[in-house]
Amino acid sequence: MCCSGLRRGGAPGGTGLHMMWESTAPTASTTGALGCAPYAPHSPVAPGQAQLLPVVLVLASGRGARFTASGGSTHKLQADLGGKTVLQRTLDAVRASGLYWHLEDGGHPGMGDSIAAAVRATRNAPGWMVLPADLPLVQPHTLLQVAQEPLGGAAVLVPVFKGQRGHPVRFAAACRVALETLEGNTGAAHVVRAQAAIKMIVNDGGCVMDIDTVDDLQRARAWLQRR
Repeated sequence: MCCSGLRRGGAPGGTGLHMMWESTAPTASTTGALGCAPYAPHSPVAPGQAQLLPVVLVLASGRGARFTASGGSTHKLQADLGGKTVLQRTLDAVRASGLYWHLEDGGHPGMGDSIAAAVRATRNAPGWMVLPADLPLVQPHTLLQVAQEPLGGAAVLVPVFKGQRGHPVRFAAACRVALETLEGNTGAAHVVRAQAAIKMIVNDGGCVMDIDTVDDLQRARAWLQRR
């Protein structure tokens, strides 16, 4: 696996140069490529280390029907959260982590299908971290902590905040075949169960604060103001 060049942009709401990583043939995803923020002296990941760590799969294919039904006037990922869209804040956190990432925003019937498409697009990766795009308050250090935690022979790791399971859920490369064949709305739940996932306690409420309704968005705005 190696860097094959630079591409500007590459994700809705994104800016700057993204380092591309040779992976597989193009897929139906509108992004269809790995990226990460270019290395800088303050980056939490040193050059060459990022390609040894899991790739963050940002899932942005959902219709956001619950948000609209709750009174939302736009798609939840485009809703304003402190001067940026929900999606923009999620991608900002991913970029700041220094990890490689892939945005899966093609039209898919369910979360399982979205995960499968993202894994197929990055099938040479050493592992994956599944992050729904509606988690705009997750912290970069949490992403890096999940990525760097030793698995100790386990294949799945789930972050937990105050007893509540959160995201991103990390999958080892051994889960590739199971993830590539996912479909439907249950995501990767049965893979997590089959692999007897280990838990990691994190101090980050953002990993469980997803935006599903207008009330969720208001709570996120209040939390952001207090931070």
